[in-house]
Amino acid sequence: MRIDLAGWTREATCGDHRAFALLFERAEQLGFDGVWFNEFRLPETPWPYPSPLLLAAALLARTERLRVGTSVLVLPLHHPLVLAEEIAQVDFQSAGRLDVGIGRGTEPAALQALQIAPESTRARFEQSCRLLRQALRGEALPAEQGAWRFPARAAMAPAVQRPHPPFYVAGSTPETLGFALDQDLPLLLSLEPPEGPQLAQLQAVATAQGRDAAALQQRSSLARYVCIGRDDAAVAQQLAALWPQLHQRRIHFAGRRGVPPAQVPPIDAARVLREQFIHGTPEACHAQIAALRARTGIGHLRCVFNANGLWRNAQALDAMALFAREVLPALRAL
Repeated sequence: MRIDLAGWTREATCGDHRAFALLFERAEQLGFDGVWFNEFRLPETPWPYPSPLLLAAALLARTERLRVGTSVLVLPLHHPLVLAEEIAQVDFQSAGRLDVGIGRGTEPAALQALQIAPESTRARFEQSCRLLRQALRGEALPAEQGAWRFPARAAMAPAVQRPHPPFYVAGSTPETLGFALDQDLPLLLSLEPPEGPQLAQLQAVATAQGRDAAALQQRSSLARYVCIGRDDAAVAQQLAALWPQLHQRRIHFAGRRGVPPAQVPPIDAARVLREQFIHGTPEACHAQIAALRARTGIGHLRCVFNANGLWRNAQALDAMALFAREVLPALRAL
């Protein structure tokens, strides 16, 4: 199995850059395969790393094997010709260790600041994806109309990875999932909400189109919180402290959508553990991951050891080290 890291976004990235970079140097030493970073441009509350490609370039320069992915590049915000050059450059600088997650985006602040009409984002997303893949394959681009208009372009230097760096699509609507199916692009499945509705929607779209989604699903990437400990008591202690924090975070994001705190349901711990967590002793974690793979067919897992910033980096690193020693070797055999 491919085992990556995720969860370092927004406030979880605050602090000294050198210490932050050392986390992922250590992750490579421990044997993890990759790490993923989000893009939130021009947010209402600034954070240190609005550009995942700039962060990727910095970390790829400090590592030798670790892959770095974007989860996701918000395509409507970027001119595809410029973005293609940047992706190709990072792929070249890293000798082909870049993964490209793409999406339409969910944050209205950047659209408002850049005066991009929300109703235009689907057309921008689909046109940009098509152009990026053509450009990164080293193909000449014909004259374009639509959101981005330009005369015919000569081919740029292709990316190192062939035919281009791996692309993943984040999305849950029938339109986006249908586009992923049409383009044969695997999915970056979400953590909150969990991937169940996405996979059900994917299957419904595939059935309506008379297509089989199994191969695309197998190449997709799942995400899970990971809470690991030497014994059940240690894990229970960590989780008991986490539930109130998770609930407060859900209240915060619900408030940004105009939902009052009283309307945010309490955490259903049993359901959250079942749908969003790998938890327990190393033996239990291995068994849950093996069962998850058997159920979904997916062999690519993004592990969130820091509870998306609710657990400190030192705690996350201890959990990563235990997981690497006692779970990763067995997963390599799956």
